[in-house]
Amino acid sequence: MKGKRKKCLELALCCLFGTVMLSGCGNVKDSQKTKIEIVQYKPEAAGYFEMVEEEFNKTHDDIELKISSPNDAMTILRTRFIREDYPDIIGIGGDINYSYFVDAQILADVSDYEGLKQIKQAYLDIDEALELVPTEGVYAVPYVANAAGILYNRSMFEEHGWEIPQNWEELKTLCGQIQSEGILPFYFGFKDTWTCLAPWNAMAVSLAPADVTKQVNRGETTFAKEYREVSEKYLELLQYGVEAPFAYGYNDACTAFARGEAAMYPIGSYAIPQILSVNPELNIDSFVMPANDEAEKNTLNSGIDLQFCVMADCKNKEAAYEVLDFLYAEENLQKYIEEQISIPCKEGNFTLSPMLDSMLSHIEAGNMTDYQDHYYPSEMAVDAQLQTFLIQKDTDAFLKKFDTDWLRYNRDIIRLVQAYEKEHGEKDF
Repeated sequence: MKGKRKKCLELALCCLFGTVMLSGCGNVKDSQKTKIEIVQYKPEAAGYFEMVEEEFNKTHDDIELKISSPNDAMTILRTRFIREDYPDIIGIGGDINYSYFVDAQILADVSDYEGLKQIKQAYLDIDEALELVPTEGVYAVPYVANAAGILYNRSMFEEHGWEIPQNWEELKTLCGQIQSEGILPFYFGFKDTWTCLAPWNAMAVSLAPADVTKQVNRGETTFAKEYREVSEKYLELLQYGVEAPFAYGYNDACTAFARGEAAMYPIGSYAIPQILSVNPELNIDSFVMPANDEAEKNTLNSGIDLQFCVMADCKNKEAAYEVLDFLYAEENLQKYIEEQISIPCKEGNFTLSPMLDSMLSHIEAGNMTDYQDHYYPSEMAVDAQLQTFLIQKDTDAFLKKFDTDWLRYNRDIIRLVQAYEKEHGEKDF
């Protein structure tokens, strides 16, 4: 590895990960077949990727594909990166990890991959926005996205004649109607801190600037200013939920919603398989969180759930591209969409789950905004901060801590931004 790239990698991984050690396997090309290794981070989709591996190897004589779907893929990848032991392709989400990997210069520029021409521009834009500073090239091929808003019991809504709300006042009115009929509007599972991020993200995309973290890094605004409305409305939402939301975890909330104990559940589409495992007959649909007072200002919270990155050290990029072609074949992508209730990042005639029906207009229009927490460093533990805020209900203290901790955990990134601006000027950032 070039000295400069190694230095960048060590800095980014040190900032993100700490130090751990594990062993792995690298790229090998024998005299008969080119071996391509993928490590992807979604163990819940392991069965699908086992099928892909088997079908690919049956139909390709010159390439041998191996796909791993470990339970702790990100830890395994980080340790392998430290050892400079790279797979050929990684399957990761569009989040802060991707940002660090781009900055560490360990991903290959895939601008020459023909399949990019079929990827929806909205998702390419999300990846570009995740770059810590603008970086020439394309470093990921988005595969599928998820959507977060409000899951609702469609049969219950039809039975009671409830309408899907379009703005914040309509949502509160609906919750009042549901309560008046002796039914719980929302179920929360805030014992698991990460679930506190779901309503937060779904509201923040419509109430705060999409690039708020970058604005803060440039010193143009503060979270105390941009996140106040989100925070206040989050507290309002609590009054419509289960009485002790911090006593129940994610599985509890999924089970309760599956059993009809609440009309709605503010969570992402990723929760649907878990809910259906409890009650396969539940008639679920989902709608955009109507957090804004003006309906036209609401946007769907949607981010890249899975994308593939070719590593810079991949010895055979052409073979890697052939593997990507197979993964992105419409029949394979459709199977993944059906199994995981996902949204394709590729243009095409795909059939989406009816459980996304009430989000369809936003999906088709490309009216989608990435998760705010995809820009948060894991060390800041925003999920735990949100849980504490929801318990204590002190908006001022929460926002002050958010701003203070942001500066503490993003010093290196802020310096990076400042250096970029000094060299290139704000107009290019």
